[in-house]
Amino acid sequence: MDIPFSRWYPVIEERSSRRRFDISRPIGCDTLSALDTVCRQFMPFSGARSCLVTDSAKGVFRGIMGNFGKIKDAPAFIAFIGNMDSPYVQEEVGYTGEGVILEATVLGLNTCWVAGFFRHEIVASLVEIKSNERVLAVTPVGYSPRIESLEEKLMSGFGRTHRRLPVSRLMSKPSRDSLPEWIEASIEAARLAPSAVNRQPWGFDVAEDIITVYVRTSGREFSVSKRLDCGIAMLHIEVAAMSFGVKVEWQFLDAPQVAKFNYRQKW
Repeated sequence: MDIPFSRWYPVIEERSSRRRFDISRPIGCDTLSALDTVCRQFMPFSGARSCLVTDSAKGVFRGIMGNFGKIKDAPAFIAFIGNMDSPYVQEEVGYTGEGVILEATVLGLNTCWVAGFFRHEIVASLVEIKSNERVLAVTPVGYSPRIESLEEKLMSGFGRTHRRLPVSRLMSKPSRDSLPEWIEASIEAARLAPSAVNRQPWGFDVAEDIITVYVRTSGREFSVSKRLDCGIAMLHIEVAAMSFGVKVEWQFLDAPQVAKFNYRQKW
């Protein structure tokens, strides 16, 4: 499946994490079918896949402290599964899962990346998992109330979602010269990517027509690999670049670098 960049790029800024869902508003069959199709067809890497589970998500999610921060009333969820034999499984799952989440956003659904606070054994009982695979993250799927609950607002504050770092803080060598428009748009799209507790662990090294993504921060993982977060940012970079007519190719790199985004051509 090719990246539908014209659908995904406009919703990068619109997407937000939601933890409460409207139990009285089920997801329509056509919408579920469209989402399932993307889960099955968007597999850019052999080491990552997505699986839509339309059974009730009750019991899958747990709170940060007791029930605080727990996902509630989600009618379905998506499991993001990685082949642990792949040396780049974390970034592959982040990239693949974010594509599915952007498509869910296009379909009018609400989501929330959850990597540390779900019950692996319950998900494994609902999804067929091979011996070399592991569920690295999940997302609830459904329709959220228009107005955020007080708890959701508190969670947003906990995640510091109102403190996005400026691009200058994310670039290893902030350029004093003007960058190509596609690079500026790509880095801005990456800046808006979701990450665990909004830690924004990614950094970008820009040299001519190449963007190298690396892990910028040290410290706690919060039960979530920072390389998974960087995989999410990678997808945002590529979607933005494609929207400006730029074809690229990713090359995975060893830690602390993540991947290099090589400019190929404009179409």
